Amino acid sequence: MVRQSARQAAQAKPAIVKEERSPEQKKKPTPAKKSATSKRKANSTEENVDQDIEHADAVVKEDKTEEEEGDKDQGRGSQTAKPAPKKRKVASKEEENSMPLAPRTAITALKRAMYIGAHVSGAGGVQNAIQNATNVGANAFALFLKSQRKWTSPPLADEAKTQWHALLKKDPSTSYDPTKHVLPHGSYLVNLAQADPAKADQAYDNFLDDLQRCESLNIGLYNFHPGSTGGAPMPDACRRIASQLNKAHRATKSVVTVIENMCGSGNVVGSRFEELRDIIASVDDKSRVGVCIDTCHAFAAGYDLRTPEAFAKTIKEFDDVVGLKYLRAFHLNDSKAPFGSHRDLHANIGTGFLGLRAFHNIMNHAALQNLPMVLETPIEEMGPNGKMVENKQIWADEIKLLESLIGMDADSDDFGVMEVELQSKGKSERDKIQDQVDKKAVKDAKKSSKAVKVAKVKVTKVTTTTKWRPQ
Repeated sequence: MVRQSARQAAQAKPAIVKEERSPEQKKKPTPAKKSATSKRKANSTEENVDQDIEHADAVVKEDKTEEEEGDKDQGRGSQTAKPAPKKRKVASKEEENSMPLAPRTAITALKRAMYIGAHVSGAGGVQNAIQNATNVGANAFALFLKSQRKWTSPPLADEAKTQWHALLKKDPSTSYDPTKHVLPHGSYLVNLAQADPAKADQAYDNFLDDLQRCESLNIGLYNFHPGSTGGAPMPDACRRIASQLNKAHRATKSVVTVIENMCGSGNVVGSRFEELRDIIASVDDKSRVGVCIDTCHAFAAGYDLRTPEAFAKTIKEFDDVVGLKYLRAFHLNDSKAPFGSHRDLHANIGTGFLGLRAFHNIMNHAALQNLPMVLETPIEEMGPNGKMVENKQIWADEIKLLESLIGMDADSDDFGVMEVELQSKGKSERDKIQDQVDKKAVKDAKKSSKAVKVAKVKVTKVTTTTKWRPQ
């Protein structure tokens, strides 16, 4: 469902560019044809990837078309001449970057050192992600270092790297620490559990390229989805992932590879804490591996966070099975789907089945201080022309909401009012998804019952047709 939405958005993009083209450009259809062809190739490549790989992180909804458009700019840098529409688009980005939506809160002003941010766009060059994060008042951020839907991308432009470092050094007192609070997200195509040698090499090359980009930008953490078993035994898949990590660690120097927990659909690896533990157990350099807990994924996989007691139990289980020392980051997302549904549907904070209290638990847990906490919540809404548009003010507001929970009394009237308002806002979406889950449960129960009846009939036939023979 998420993938379809992202593709629809990508298909809509050329229409916008077409409107901006000059009469001279309209006479030259070649660039447009190339763009359409490349998108068809990207879609074809994506469809060939193991369908069980859980790529439907809500991040896809937020940046996706924008990231693909900006990927070319990241590789070329501003030294390469661009056609007129591209220039106008960059100018529009510069205007957007000059208008912050919320001020950043100084960490020293918070009762706990919670570094909250969002997955922002790096379109036009990775350096743009810094200003995009600042604009929403973020103290941490995630980004894609290249297109997440291509196997190969142009290298980072020298100018982009220079600007990245310059922006981070501009004012160290208010800047971001790239070694701790910047969390790039890996490609959705990569499956480090891949058993096929050629496909495994392709996945590894893409993965290693991202790690090398991290090190050129002095980024210390790199988040990725572990992949899919492809139907093979889970222990074998975990060992293959660890083997690829060991190889990548030897080829790089410092970046920590951070495994994201998953929601438990299909053959996807990483929905259980035991699977994360087993991957880490086979990693040679334990200082180079960690875990990112996605709250929506954890909830969908059956780990409850909604009450203080449930939250404490889940954190203890993680500590017992994996170890809190390996927890390096959070993805903060509410869930449109109910508990244990194994569905990855991100909701805005407080509007989903997790609810506001789950995030109050996180914001007030002392052991979680100093970790990057990244929003991947939906920011698309209906625009005046009836089309879906991004509203980054949503992230700015959610960052402030989460910061306000630090030290707040969950039994206070203020908290209760917010909780009720947000739950009311998400009720229709929760009801719709709950109805889908209930119907599927009924359908699955009927299939299971039918299968049991068929099995009983087969057993009866075998029993009644078997004749006893004396030995």
